[in-house]
Amino acid sequence: MPKTKDRTPRGEGKSAAFQLRIPPQLHQQLRELTEAENVTLGCWLKELARRELRRRGIIPQG
Repeated sequence: MPKTKDRTPRGEGKSAAFQLRIPPQLHQQLRELTEAENVTLGCWLKELARRELRRRGIIPQG
């Protein structure tokens, strides 16, 4: 079964690329978590960011 990907409409143009360096141990933990939830790491991080914006009373714009 393929992993769930983010299907949020992108609006105009392409989405910006975002590069992030994390320690290998943290990356392994995140990879295990996202594999267990059958989502991509990128999708999981975007949802985490959206939740944090909402928690702060900000409506995510994408």
